[in-house]
Amino acid sequence: MPHVPPPTHDGPGGGYALPVPELADSPVLLLGPLLRYVGTRQATVWVETDRPCRVEVLGHEALTFEVEGHHYALVRVGGLQPGEEVPYDVALDGARVWPAPDSPYPPPTIRALTDDHHRHRIAFGSCRLAMPDEPPYTLDPGDHRKGVGPDALQALARRALEDPSCLPDLLLLLGDQVYVEEGAPKARAVIEERRDTTQPPGNGPADFEEYTLLYRESWSPPLVRWLLATVPTAMVFDDHEVHDDWNISESWRHDIWSESWWESRITGAYMSYWCYQHLGNLTPSDLDDEGLIRAALAGGRDLSRELREAAGQWCRTTDGSRWSYCRDIGGSRLVVVDSRAGRVLHDGRRDMLDDEEWGWLEQQLTGDVDHLVVASSLPILLLPALHHVETWSERVCDGAWGPAMARLGERIRRGADLEHWAAFDRSFRRLIGLLADVSAGRRGRPPGSVVLVSGDVHHAYLARMAFRRGSGIQVPVVQLVSSPLRNPLPPVHRWGLRMAARPGVAGFVRLIARLAGARPSPVRWAPTTTPIFDNQIATLTLEQRRAEVAIEIAEPGADEGLRERLRERIA
Repeated sequence: MPHVPPPTHDGPGGGYALPVPELADSPVLLLGPLLRYVGTRQATVWVETDRPCRVEVLGHEALTFEVEGHHYALVRVGGLQPGEEVPYDVALDGARVWPAPDSPYPPPTIRALTDDHHRHRIAFGSCRLAMPDEPPYTLDPGDHRKGVGPDALQALARRALEDPSCLPDLLLLLGDQVYVEEGAPKARAVIEERRDTTQPPGNGPADFEEYTLLYRESWSPPLVRWLLATVPTAMVFDDHEVHDDWNISESWRHDIWSESWWESRITGAYMSYWCYQHLGNLTPSDLDDEGLIRAALAGGRDLSRELREAAGQWCRTTDGSRWSYCRDIGGSRLVVVDSRAGRVLHDGRRDMLDDEEWGWLEQQLTGDVDHLVVASSLPILLLPALHHVETWSERVCDGAWGPAMARLGERIRRGADLEHWAAFDRSFRRLIGLLADVSAGRRGRPPGSVVLVSGDVHHAYLARMAFRRGSGIQVPVVQLVSSPLRNPLPPVHRWGLRMAARPGVAGFVRLIARLAGARPSPVRWAPTTTPIFDNQIATLTLEQRRAEVAIEIAEPGADEGLRERLRERIA
């Protein structure tokens, strides 16, 4: 495929236009800055530029590195004081380029965390389509075929502009930051000019170059760009960033690798994830653990060949890669678990994580913290009826009802996306066992709460976990799900989920699963409210041993603000 130059900067608003071959006289900030990690004394700031250059933030510098004609830098900022708030700008080759002199927004600010037990807030969500922030796209899908509703991320930014005290301490994006199948109309227009989209993979990304277009369109709207420059972000990928059924089963992997376009797609997905998401997820101390990352931070090099070779390995085996990570926030710990790329699907084995990553996770899931927050793009606890459907599916696909039903079960599994923790029963039980040990005080002093946060399922709910008698559980264990940021379900799907939330339906499906040989669940749970389907964002507030959750929906209208739908004390 011919190389297409990256889209050019489109002024202080941060949009982008169709590519042009000419370069400006001085370096241009194409995307960013993104404030990624912030601790008590250190921070990292990520940028993409149009050429090699020196990037400076608060007196700290980094040289860009190159990947297939694109240039990136991750600037490590040190010398912060706990609780300090420091406005910052970005300079390229000594010239200040961000924020623009005529920017209508306040300057981005690094707010260092405190190292004590004061209040900290984590806002989170998933599943955000990149669509214009104007009618008809901001309309409800029931009112217009192009409608996807207002953007909860931009609504959060609007509120923060009015009241900076509302800014969270961390924005956790739990998957589907970009969509390979839909959204991003500007990026797809470029893709259609680039190649014949009547041939597979259609107007979805075919390679690394086309992935860069999706990221730029998703993160370039002015409000989003300001928010990501102001609030530290942590991320993890999910299926729609690669393929709808990514790693759903061993037979799916076999089928997809027979497609001629797949290797280029999956390699580009890993390369772009490494550049746009993974680098910023890591703490400054973790950045020195991997040779390829050390080379990127040294700057001044073209890493195209090394990154492409590494991505070719990552997409075939889990050996040598780990996308899960951990951050400490005040006295609490956040553990983000990759529940997509690290799956083991070969020789009849089905596991969410390989043995090495399970070992790492066991080291992170301990007590002796104020709160333990475990993030997974996929809910660990689905609505109970859906959980039992997935346990039934795994048994049937494994042959519990014979070969013919196993083949039918595989078609059902793919068609209905039956791929969550419930469909990996051994992994589900292993994780529940670890959480039980933490909350019972068998892995250190019990935290004030254990909170599971997830996205993916395009509805929100809070569920409290109940363990069997005699398990020794001393603290609450809850699942909080918030999805989507901007991609609402059609009405028929909402009706189906409301039906699934009824207790009688869950009991019936549990019986069917038992008839297929599914083991009884080691825990019980039920949502505390009916499912919430609007575009939304959730906030988890942690203060000493207390914890509270809130879910707010993005309301349509002139201001497109946030309205609270749920608030509940956890601990």
